[in-house]
Amino acid sequence: MKLTSTLNGETREIDLRHDGDLLRAKIDGREYDLEISEPESDVYLLKHEGNIYEVFISLSNEKGGAVVAKIDSQELEIEIADPKKLRGLVSDGEKEPGLSEIKTAMPGKVVNVLKEIGVKVEKGEGIIVVEAMKMQNEMKAPKEGTITEIRFKVGETVNAGDVLVVIE
Repeated sequence: MKLTSTLNGETREIDLRHDGDLLRAKIDGREYDLEISEPESDVYLLKHEGNIYEVFISLSNEKGGAVVAKIDSQELEIEIADPKKLRGLVSDGEKEPGLSEIKTAMPGKVVNVLKEIGVKVEKGEGIIVVEAMKMQNEMKAPKEGTITEIRFKVGETVNAGDVLVVIE
């Protein structure tokens, strides 16, 4: 999965993939092999080259798409974006006719459904939250429209490419 992150005004390209029990992260061309465990909710242990890092994750109160990672006494506010999703968005003011589907990029579990069938939504409005790779991702409406289908309920497992929500 390719992502873009912004930390302290600097943008980094991140490529993540699972390889057995390892998470392989490639950040700006440098590769890292990480073992990750979640001993309790929103607390992660990252093991890299014999070192163990305890990371506390929370959502930022100031920025909707950002997370706050606390490592020792240092707090980092990180904005994460999926470039594939950004490419598919229609520019402001444009209306896209027909159906639009919100799909998962990777396997995970639905942890929250924010809207109901029949509700009118604006472009960029949060619809459903999926937890994948121990991160919660709020899936947003790619266009203005009405929700015609919600195909998964809270607690259900989803696979990469599954259609979660249909907007007309």
